[in-house]
Amino acid sequence: MKLRFTVPLLVLAMTSSMAAELPAASRAEIDALLNRLGSSGCQFNRNGSWYSSTEAKAHLASKLDYLIDKKKVAGTEQFIALAASTSSMSGKDYLVKCGTAQAVPSSAWLKGELQTIRAKQASVK
Repeated sequence: MKLRFTVPLLVLAMTSSMAAELPAASRAEIDALLNRLGSSGCQFNRNGSWYSSTEAKAHLASKLDYLIDKKKVAGTEQFIALAASTSSMSGKDYLVKCGTAQAVPSSAWLKGELQTIRAKQASVK
């Protein structure tokens, strides 16, 4: 009888520990995105307050570290969706405002930057 319960528990434990790792290519893209944000000079709105681009980079990097530690992120788009689009505390969208341009959702800004990064990578190959 004990064996009937032990085997499913072992299988569950093994599959939980084999959660997806963040591929090196995705990590490189995310690092490039965070570096672009950090050096952009744009402002970042989080929960109704504006922060510098360097503060935004640090905040999103800490969220990335958390997701990696919990094995909850497996790609760049997933990082944007899970960590860089909305506040996990309030649920409010993050915003990016560059210069005098209108503030845009951070997900749109990051996806645009990701397209630029990928286009540059494709032209080098």
